[in-house]
Amino acid sequence: MISRREILAMAGPASAWLASNATAFPAPANPRRMGGAPTAFALHMRASRSGGPPFDLVEHCHNIGLAGVQTNPPSTDPEAIKKFRGRIEGYNMHLICDPRMPRQKSEVDAFDLQVAAFKEAGASAFHAALTGRRYEDFDSFEPWKKMFEGVQASVELAEPVLRKHKMRLGLENHKGYRSAEQAAWLKRLGSEYVGVCFDFGNNLSLCEDPMDTLRTLLPYIFFAHIKDMAVEEYEDGFLLSEVDMGEGMLDLKQMVQTLRQKDPNMIFELEMITRDPLKIPVFAPKYWATFDDSYSPLAGRDLAKTLVLVRKNRPKKPLPRIAGLSPEEQLKSEDQHNLKCIEYARQNLDM
Repeated sequence: MISRREILAMAGPASAWLASNATAFPAPANPRRMGGAPTAFALHMRASRSGGPPFDLVEHCHNIGLAGVQTNPPSTDPEAIKKFRGRIEGYNMHLICDPRMPRQKSEVDAFDLQVAAFKEAGASAFHAALTGRRYEDFDSFEPWKKMFEGVQASVELAEPVLRKHKMRLGLENHKGYRSAEQAAWLKRLGSEYVGVCFDFGNNLSLCEDPMDTLRTLLPYIFFAHIKDMAVEEYEDGFLLSEVDMGEGMLDLKQMVQTLRQKDPNMIFELEMITRDPLKIPVFAPKYWATFDDSYSPLAGRDLAKTLVLVRKNRPKKPLPRIAGLSPEEQLKSEDQHNLKCIEYARQNLDM
């Protein structure tokens, strides 16, 4: 299956918290309308990369009525940036970019160049998903801890550049750390330029109620990946799947209202990922291997609460799957899911 990092690469080559209220960040174009994250169009992007028809993410998002896009300009060349910005502004779209995060000091200058170029391209903010799924990627606690410390070091290298250019970076809650771990880290960092891209459903995989995740991360949220989620039991735990908005278990209206109360100009990017359900193997020993009682706890009560949510929210219809579909059927399915989400958001979420 295509990875998140591959999708983001295809999208474009290339407490101090209180003090944040003192900094005036520009409002995005059409702040109450929804944009599109590249992962919502992963099947189209993969087909294009495999020799199918070219797929232009900006054009596609515009054509289906989305008012923004998460992608990168084709290069940092000034003329290319100017042309790209003219296109985004001509469509009256907001823009979120994914600069390549520095992993060591020697990469900071390249990061600085990208940040400056993407800001010039009109980016409202930046996004980064710096982890995979901890319960799949690691067999023990220490390697996970090393990864988490490396992610924090990378952000510490990036922060002075973000501050220099006055650009905000939203770190997605991406199944690598629980919300309390992410919030504690951001509090320690204490930067008005580093916060959260809030994913509506990811932390279900780490035994969190989505509303609890929202409340924990709310002080730090810059923008959001919006989706609805459904769950279903299986022998090793539960399945987790994006579904058409309004057909899942999330209280989308309340979540959107909470985010808009924090920031009336909150950006929302559609992330209806069309794929087979993810397996969350909470009954398997490996799932628990990266949790440590003192450094990274996961209490039994959290598991119990999550299993109650799963059992009380049985899916209204079979979870979406693409296994067994032809390439053409997969693309049609992706289009249908996205259009249904857009229609729901317009009718029910003022987007």
